[in-house]
Amino acid sequence: MSFEIIRHDTKIDFVGMRRYAYVLSVMLLLVGALSLLIKGGPRYGIDFAGGFNIQVKFGQAVELDKVRTALNSPVLPGLVVQNFGDANDHEVLLRASFSDQTTNQVRDAVTEGLGAQFAGVSHEIQRLEMVGPKVGADLREKALQAIFYAVLLIATYISGRFEQKWMVAGLMAAGLSSVVYVLELLNAPMSISVIAATIATLVLCVVLRLKYALGAMVALIHDVMIPLGFFSLMNKDVDLTIIAALLTIVGYSLNDTIIVFDRIRENARAKISPSLDVIINSSVNQTLSRTIITSGTTFVAVLALFIFGGGVIHDFALAMLLGVLAGTYSSIFVAAPILGFFNPRIDTGETTAPAAA
Repeated sequence: MSFEIIRHDTKIDFVGMRRYAYVLSVMLLLVGALSLLIKGGPRYGIDFAGGFNIQVKFGQAVELDKVRTALNSPVLPGLVVQNFGDANDHEVLLRASFSDQTTNQVRDAVTEGLGAQFAGVSHEIQRLEMVGPKVGADLREKALQAIFYAVLLIATYISGRFEQKWMVAGLMAAGLSSVVYVLELLNAPMSISVIAATIATLVLCVVLRLKYALGAMVALIHDVMIPLGFFSLMNKDVDLTIIAALLTIVGYSLNDTIIVFDRIRENARAKISPSLDVIINSSVNQTLSRTIITSGTTFVAVLALFIFGGGVIHDFALAMLLGVLAGTYSSIFVAAPILGFFNPRIDTGETTAPAAA
């Protein structure tokens, strides 16, 4: 007998609560989007903006203001100084913008500045990373493309699997990919191209009646924007590790959504009710125990990384924590209820579809 945290026959009215869920989601998304607009987009890390990361370990605790004063040099423009890792480690992370410096020049400037200010304190440069501005811009564009194409291919897969519209979805994906490629050749800003193509994808899903794909895409965009909005509010950098976390979140959220969609399709074929809202509610309730167990174990594992993983993996783990919460929430309150809102014709294997609510 399988273990269940929540009984299989639980009857929580998730569809009835969707309006409250939509209001909550819209509020969170608007706050995040407003923060991003005010700040001119995400705060890019060295990976995307170009510059230097220097990790310095001291023999004892030091004041950050004294470190800034010691390193006030033209070789280190836009210097940001912050504590790194545990307080007992006495490590400091330095971030400097790129302006044609060489790695040796930066190393010498840090060594000389700290040597003069902290003559009696041992210190060691443990890490020095440099990313040029051109490389950073290229990485930023590739990251945006990766997220867009991941979402687009997922929409194609969902449409083919649940609605048997492989040809329509494939043509949509090919057309939108071509548009993004052409805009890239015309040197259009990648961020504008991706946003426009994403909006076009959502519109086409409505026009072509790709309802399952629409529900999955809205949920995935929701799950990506929530962590980005929080990172903007908390003034945290977005770098390659955060993009890796976002792509992981996309896969995690999709897995949860597919489980719910599968159960909706099975219950529709079984004709457990003439009401689509009842079918959706029953399906979400039947998968709720599995969702909580899967999300709970994932959350605990990521929380351990967040607490004990150290400074290097801290922001990655934070993004994953936010993504797990958003992904679980969206599978229940965003993706599934959208099916009921648009009254899709679920393939039941018969000539008639379930009646709408």
